[in-house]
Amino acid sequence: MIRIHKSLIIAMVAIFLGCGHAYALEQTLEQYISRFDNRERSDMKINSAALLQGVREGAVQLIDIRFKEEYEAWKLDIGSSIPLNELPDRIEELDRTKIIVTACPQRDRAILAMVYLRTKGFRSKYLFDGLIRLAEYMRGNTGRPWVR
Repeated sequence: MIRIHKSLIIAMVAIFLGCGHAYALEQTLEQYISRFDNRERSDMKINSAALLQGVREGAVQLIDIRFKEEYEAWKLDIGSSIPLNELPDRIEELDRTKIIVTACPQRDRAILAMVYLRTKGFRSKYLFDGLIRLAEYMRGNTGRPWVR
């Protein structure tokens, strides 16, 4: 009987699904960081317009990673809520066939979640605009932000 290593199977599935990036394989944080380059830096971000297009096409799953209290205070009509501190225990709720976009108001937790998901073999990005700008974009308030 031939035994196939788990990472080889994951790599073959990743190639089949067309996600040949380094993050398509489960890896340690050290491996992810040591392979981090300019292409990865560019690929880890998505803006509101691209996010909404991906959701419409069924290619993207939006995950709001704010704490429950924050989510209850205000929420958007798209995506799911999985607080950052619950993500490891709820990872099975994510669709591996889609790009997982993590989002929070200021991007800090979204970046942490995105890196975590990439080390777990997910195709993941973070919402560069943040949730507040996404809400403004969705309601049509896309003018230039006020600057002092």
